[in-house]
Amino acid sequence: MTGDPQALPQTFPLPTVALDDAVARQFRLLECTAAHFEGPQLFEADAGCVPGLGRSRTTARVEAVLSAFLGAEDAALVQGAGTGAIRAALGAAVSPGEPLLVHRAPVYPTTAVTFRALGLRCVEADFNDPGALERALAGGRFRFAYVQHTRQRLGDSYDLGEVLAACRRAGVRTLVDDNYAVLRVPACGVERGADACCFSLFKLHGPEGVGVVAGARDLVARVRADNYSGGGQVQGQQALDALRSLTHVPVMWALQSRVGAEVAARLTAGEVPGVAEVRLANVQDRCVLVRLERPVARELPAVAARFGAASYPVGSASRYEIAPLFHRLSASCLADSPGLADRTVRINPMRAGADLVLGILRRSLAELG
Repeated sequence: MTGDPQALPQTFPLPTVALDDAVARQFRLLECTAAHFEGPQLFEADAGCVPGLGRSRTTARVEAVLSAFLGAEDAALVQGAGTGAIRAALGAAVSPGEPLLVHRAPVYPTTAVTFRALGLRCVEADFNDPGALERALAGGRFRFAYVQHTRQRLGDSYDLGEVLAACRRAGVRTLVDDNYAVLRVPACGVERGADACCFSLFKLHGPEGVGVVAGARDLVARVRADNYSGGGQVQGQQALDALRSLTHVPVMWALQSRVGAEVAARLTAGEVPGVAEVRLANVQDRCVLVRLERPVARELPAVAARFGAASYPVGSASRYEIAPLFHRLSASCLADSPGLADRTVRINPMRAGADLVLGILRRSLAELG
């Protein structure tokens, strides 16, 4: 961070997926689907705790597709979207009062609630500093570490694979929050060696409330055993809806990443007056951070909404969000960098092209005088 509390720090955006690679990934998802579904089963869905499965047959098939696609030993669909998946995985893996290694940074608010509700004793280490991480791991205090794939602080620079490898060398198992990262980056947590990763299918255009825990068979089995009640199950129709929605997501995210890079480049080139500084960053979803010359960031989202922008998120990547999002920084980012609140907005193109995004920003700044 620079000495100016209103200046944007250097950011370290996560790698994105090229369009051709996204097409290949989409085709592979359908290959996994064909391996686990017969044609008519894609138009049918059952419900209930089927004897021997403990869940619907359709749900079990979708879980098999996801585990094969991610290269995981197993996968479980859970209620509660990404937050529910994190809670289910932590509840299955870590005992109340047990130390859990976490990154030294403001915790995403819903995750903080889960830490508190489960009675976890979080011990912090700076994952950006390999030496600090190695020292924390050397004491043999931890069975598990929890790693958020996207950035908790704007200046976070750690490589997920390197953090996971350090934990593995120390005999520490890992749980990864892959919300806003899975299918946007070349490999998610479990694909990079985590014992389990957790993410929301609602954030991947699926139905409300469906999340995934994918990873080691023993951890997923515990998640499934804890969720034995029919009332807590993801039923077949929800599971099938999530799978159908997921099939177009890889290409859609690749296009979104490409548009975000174009927006950042054109703003940096000075195309819109009133912009002081621009960064690409993974603050929740991959966004363009725009520092304005004047302190109008708090007012700008409402004005942008009059020109067609979304001024607040639903899931920050859900099926409801098609218009570009003009919004404040996330709560965890502002907790770390409160000086950015008056001059910085985050912009997510969603399904829009760069021309619309820049046009809305230009008109909004002109409206604000």
